[in-house]
Amino acid sequence: MKITSAEAGKLLKSMQSDINSIIYLESQMREFSAASTEDPESNRPAYDYEAVQKELAEKEKAIRILKHAINKFNTETKVPGFDMTIDQMLIYIPQLTARKSKLDGMRSRLPKERRNSFSMNIIDYSYANYDIARAEEDYQKVSEELTRAQLALDSVNSTKKITVDL
Repeated sequence: MKITSAEAGKLLKSMQSDINSIIYLESQMREFSAASTEDPESNRPAYDYEAVQKELAEKEKAIRILKHAINKFNTETKVPGFDMTIDQMLIYIPQLTARKSKLDGMRSRLPKERRNSFSMNIIDYSYANYDIARAEEDYQKVSEELTRAQLALDSVNSTKKITVDL
């Protein structure tokens, strides 16, 4: 089967949802209660231990195969416009996001800011020890790079195909 990384992600979520459903149903069927005056067989839910375990094992194996294919794809596929593979981009994007957040705080301050003082007689000031205009420029560059990286990764994930033998 050939699917995109985006489709593979959706398939993984669906497969995990199926497993969760089986586990929930199993929890409802594997034990039951009956009053001492009732015949337990009349309350016994339909439950086939062997069949449920086999179904879970098959679905778990399919998830392992799919995740391995995604991981292999991520480590081998270069993102156009970047000298990085997908797995490197998955590290790079959060790094850019953190840098953007830090620079946002740095660009959003005054060169001299009054601090809260515990004493009425002393006024403390906090001074920026960097060029705020430069922080603004760097913020803009990082924002643009982040957008470019996200769009490039989205493009690869929605166009390049992964081969999976499920």
